[in-house]
Amino acid sequence: MQITRSSITKTTESHVKKLSKNINGKPVDFSSVQILDELNRNIDGLAEELKLFIRDQVTGFKKKGIVLGVSGGVDSAVALALCVQEFGKENVFGLLLPEKESAPSSRTLGAEICESLGVSYEEVPISPIIESLGIYDKKEQIIKRTCPEYDPGIHKTSLVLPDFLNQGLLNVPYIRLIKDGETAARYRLKANDYLELIGLQNVKQRSRMIVQYMYAEKLNYAVCGTTNKTELVLGQFVKYGDGGVDLEPLADCYKTQIYALAKHLKVNEAIIERPPSADTWSHYTTDEEFYWRMPMHVMDQLLYAQEHKLPVEVAEKNTGLPRDTIEKAWRHIDRIRDTTEYVRATPPIYSPDR
Repeated sequence: MQITRSSITKTTESHVKKLSKNINGKPVDFSSVQILDELNRNIDGLAEELKLFIRDQVTGFKKKGIVLGVSGGVDSAVALALCVQEFGKENVFGLLLPEKESAPSSRTLGAEICESLGVSYEEVPISPIIESLGIYDKKEQIIKRTCPEYDPGIHKTSLVLPDFLNQGLLNVPYIRLIKDGETAARYRLKANDYLELIGLQNVKQRSRMIVQYMYAEKLNYAVCGTTNKTELVLGQFVKYGDGGVDLEPLADCYKTQIYALAKHLKVNEAIIERPPSADTWSHYTTDEEFYWRMPMHVMDQLLYAQEHKLPVEVAEKNTGLPRDTIEKAWRHIDRIRDTTEYVRATPPIYSPDR
């Protein structure tokens, strides 16, 4: 994914650079840095710059408005609110794109945010696309092979990774069976089954993008993405799925900043309180359970400290984690970056002059 910044400034860098000197030009003690305060600084100014970025990109593409997939999550709600404030509700179109494993609340909250902003929207279930490719059947075969007691009539399922803060670098995925809201069993996944499951699940995001572009091209609108910086850095998006868009206004904003923007923009409280999730499993699985492997505010502080090369002592003070855990977490983050580099990369183009 290539992020273009025409008018947006990197607010997560500018103030920290200023912290290196005080008004008299003397060095500042970095131990005084409060990372969460830095992330929540000047949110109203950030919102204004994001709106200018959206306008620059859409008008630069010579498009009349914006199409946006509305998931009921905080990222799409913030992006939708920004687009409406900059272009007007009459020039923004929302799409609700549920499938049979989506949480019912995704549809409900997505419709509510569209209606509260006065945005026209349409619901287009993508289950027929998924079923036509045999995705549900193939997924069920893997789960049955992995979990002998699995009964689709009584069990919901989720894909989970171990909690990093308690189990360190161990990164073994497992299927969790849920019955009546409680974990009934857990089964470790084989590597080849894990890779196949990820490929099957990613078809859902790619199917949603097919629908978004079908509507965008009919309306002569641009497709707005909703990936945030935490996701971008970690490669937590699907190439040519939710990453296949015309513009990404939130991709320089950590998830922590997205929540601050949501409050500033008066997004529905139910959306703000909802745990973030890709929402592709029959049991609602949060990003903390599967991808981040730690609380969001801890991940963002570790990413921020690493990005700005803050001393480990600052990360210790801000996160409350011991030095060895922080150093392991940074190695873990580096490994994720390396393995997901291909997700962020644009296709290489041969040039005889290189």
